[in-house]
Amino acid sequence: MSERPDLVVTASRLFCADTGLDGPGGIAITDGHITAAGPDVSGPATRTLDFPDAILLPGLVDLHAHPAPGEWRWGIDADTMMLRRGSTTVMSQGDAGAHTWQEYRERILEPAATRIMMALSPAVLGERHDRGLFIHLEELDIDACVDTIEADGGDIWGLAANLTDIACGDNDHREVMERILTIAERTGKPILYGTRKTPFDWPIAEQLELLRPGDVMTYCFIEPQESLDGDGQVVDAYWRARERGVLFDLGLGKGTSDMGSAVAAIDQDFPPDTVSSDVYKNHSGWDPPHDLPMTISRIIACGLPETDAFAKATLRPAQILGRAGEIGTLAPGASGDLSVLRWGEDPVILADAPDNDREGGALQPVVTVRAGEVYEP
Repeated sequence: MSERPDLVVTASRLFCADTGLDGPGGIAITDGHITAAGPDVSGPATRTLDFPDAILLPGLVDLHAHPAPGEWRWGIDADTMMLRRGSTTVMSQGDAGAHTWQEYRERILEPAATRIMMALSPAVLGERHDRGLFIHLEELDIDACVDTIEADGGDIWGLAANLTDIACGDNDHREVMERILTIAERTGKPILYGTRKTPFDWPIAEQLELLRPGDVMTYCFIEPQESLDGDGQVVDAYWRARERGVLFDLGLGKGTSDMGSAVAAIDQDFPPDTVSSDVYKNHSGWDPPHDLPMTISRIIACGLPETDAFAKATLRPAQILGRAGEIGTLAPGASGDLSVLRWGEDPVILADAPDNDREGGALQPVVTVRAGEVYEP
């Protein structure tokens, strides 16, 4: 390094699935970007931070969360409940729609230190009100949604589709999905898809057949009757969808519930493609806090290897968001986004399995760095 960096962060372990780093070392950041990474980086710098008992990862990327105004249905403050807890990039699952997108940009996206992307709601109001998204079918305005996406400068990743009975009300969920697919086809955008969760009125196989390569099914293990058959085997529809290029996201907003299906799926070599938290308003005040580090801890407790879990919360979602090389990596030139975590010693319930509750230590945020700026929990 020819110039003194603005910041050097060292730790007993660096891990980066993109560059292959896995061992002691440091990260140098100048002007908000990584300038050096590896075992020989240690300073001097304008500011140095050393963590001899922690893991340093690329800034965590949460593919499914709810950064939004506090008075909206699910909204929480991204900088408080996400950035300071390890997540430097988060994607909103449909908090804004065509008629609320500009307000969302001005109130949430632009002022936030957190990098926020949007899976736009096909409903024009998004999740502003405490009611089902699609109970008024006229609010699923195809042209308004298409126009909003086409006018966007790159913050809208795709569409969010949540087709529960609460979301759809008395409307035909198949018609709702048909309209969403029309928007997706007209804009060339992927879908972050939340399933019907009532498999007897719409089989999961039929739902997954509608998804296309690059679409993401979230909540993939929350409903065991969707993911596992009567013999505890991963259903054929999941395997077929994965073969076609459909992706599977954890979306673990319920905390520990129904993780027995995750245990079974991982044991059968069907892990999630990405690990996300679905953190939203109802998680405020949880002890221990619900965040992406806790979600990573839970899926590790279910049998996912630690390094795989780290990759699925950094590199893989970065690739899905189309931001590989910029985020989810410790490579020089990338954004200076880091997450420093430490394993807590106090045991917590990490997963509910069919046979027992799995307890253990959980990853806890120590420091987060976003574009070279340091944030503490």
